[in-house]
Amino acid sequence: MNLLKSLAAVSSLTMVSRVLGFVRDTIMARIFGAGVATDAFVVAFKLPNLLRRIFAEGAFSQAFVPILAEYKSQRGDEAARTFVAYVSGLLTLVLALVTALGVLAAPWVVWISAPGFADDAQRFELTSSLLRVTFPYILLISLSSLAGAILNTWNRFAVPAFVPTLLNLSMIFFAVFLTPYFDPPVMALGWAVLAGGLLQLLYQLPHLRKIGMLVLPRLNLRDSGVWRVMRQMGPAILGVSVAQVSLIINTAFASFLPTGSVSWMYYADRLMELPTGVLGVALGTILLPALSKTHALGDRGEYSRLLDWGLRLCLLLALPCALALAIIAEPLTASLFQYGAFSAHDAAMTQRALIAYSIGLVGLILIKILAPGFYARQNIRTPVRIAIFILVVTQLMNLAFVVPLQHAGLALAISLGACLNAGLLYWQMRKQRMFDLQPGWLPFLVKLVVAVGVMCGVLFAGIQLLPGWDQGDMLVRLARLGVLVAAGVLAYFGSLALLGFRLHHFARRSLH
Repeated sequence: MNLLKSLAAVSSLTMVSRVLGFVRDTIMARIFGAGVATDAFVVAFKLPNLLRRIFAEGAFSQAFVPILAEYKSQRGDEAARTFVAYVSGLLTLVLALVTALGVLAAPWVVWISAPGFADDAQRFELTSSLLRVTFPYILLISLSSLAGAILNTWNRFAVPAFVPTLLNLSMIFFAVFLTPYFDPPVMALGWAVLAGGLLQLLYQLPHLRKIGMLVLPRLNLRDSGVWRVMRQMGPAILGVSVAQVSLIINTAFASFLPTGSVSWMYYADRLMELPTGVLGVALGTILLPALSKTHALGDRGEYSRLLDWGLRLCLLLALPCALALAIIAEPLTASLFQYGAFSAHDAAMTQRALIAYSIGLVGLILIKILAPGFYARQNIRTPVRIAIFILVVTQLMNLAFVVPLQHAGLALAISLGACLNAGLLYWQMRKQRMFDLQPGWLPFLVKLVVAVGVMCGVLFAGIQLLPGWDQGDMLVRLARLGVLVAAGVLAYFGSLALLGFRLHHFARRSLH
């Protein structure tokens, strides 16, 4: 299997989803702006989304995928089917209980996660109502993520990469066509999330059948494989929870800031999710099964080569993205969001958060590559210890930055924490002699810096030459933005080509 082709396929589908996500957010900004309704929805959607990351894409995948890869490689498909049935049975039971508890305790959950909302009865009640609707999303999306983890282990990367598109389509449809039928109108977004989660699960079931892994969930708490997953999930939940707790604390901080702060951070974060999803999540998705297989087979050399490949691709693509996001923050926010109820002030506040977030982009994507290196070896404790330390450091930075920088200070704390997290993961990986760097890093970095410098010069020049970004309708602004982005892309990759970079240099095959 050619990993570069797999990465291109996953990244392309993720790009489609992210573009639709921008369309969704543009529609949300135009209809709801950045006021009480949007703040309420962002908090209500964030909570089940965070739990999804803990139970599904985070702790569960980290514990489940390496063991499933071991079953597939060493015990065969029938044993893997039984293992999937038992694990899905327990996961369904636990998540059903969590969902029921979340729906019943919605007001208390809002009070804990966004205490500043308690001072505004309307905003507090609206957030609680939205949370009751969105909380069942965790059950649906976690089962969807289980299906995606199985498909990824069978090298069917395209289907799980496509399913987030269904959530965006659902939210666009509800926002455009069904908003007038809800009271208050923002409730349409809550029901859209629930519908999107159901679509994501149902879409993957036929593909599970094709690989022979569509099984009915069964409970068997005596199965050794289930308990191996549970033992791995313990520290994994702690580690992933630490990162999500940090985000919840940030939301709590933001809830005390001026109205709109939660939304400004949300829109900036959405812009950040384009490169983190297209590159970071995509790389992590294909690396975890590949690294798990090489570790199960004891091939340390291939393990090192895979990680080295991931690190180079990360720097090659993430570094220019981080600098570009900071440089063109104004064109991005004005072109995508500054319409209707979303004012120039909202755009300016979103720009500040985006610049602060961009500082940590490389760190965020490096974590997506380095952490699977530990998970593939079923070593979850090291990333957990680092994550706990980062949680403490991030909150200290929140306290230091929130007063002078407001919401941008919270974004900056997350960014610096991500960079420190990535640095500590790399240091531990080298300290434990888990992998060896491959030759050629110095000339690679020199060429990279030169190409990035050329790109930055082109972007700065383009911003000065093009008209004001608040002028013209959406199509005009998007066209100007497209010209600017295309100039930066051509400058960067053209410079790389002149310096000798070729696509086939990054071709990489994994073990079947």
